Amino acid sequence: MKTVLIIIGVIAALFIILVIYSRLKLKGLENVPPHEEILILTDKNFNHQLKGKLVLVDFWAEWCAPCKLMLPILNDVASSSGDSFKVAKVDVDKNQSLAQKYGIRSIPTLIAFKDGKEAARFVGVKNKNFLLKEMEKLA
Repeated sequence: MKTVLIIIGVIAALFIILVIYSRLKLKGLENVPPHEEILILTDKNFNHQLKGKLVLVDFWAEWCAPCKLMLPILNDVASSSGDSFKVAKVDVDKNQSLAQKYGIRSIPTLIAFKDGKEAARFVGVKNKNFLLKEMEKLA
């Protein structure tokens, strides 16, 4: 019985150390500036920027660690997209009505809009190849 308690205690301690380490590592992430091709969308310009285009929109927030992980990937996607589609970002804290309208419950959420209408939705961190393949299907 005593051995079992020691093993459980060691596992719990390792788990706590892992959680603390991962939080510190995510807190240390640098803020990468968005690529020059990435559109910054707001409540005011959202509909206008989506008209007649294929756009991958990232719903994100500054405090969100997975969103920070997603930005370099989106920068790569934006530089690889050419003229086939655009990449855009919506800060859900500053544009709560858009987040509410599209039912954003967790971030990052990426929605592909084709001619202003939702065509696909991806929740969580996705890699560049996945996003490019999905957007090619919609183009």
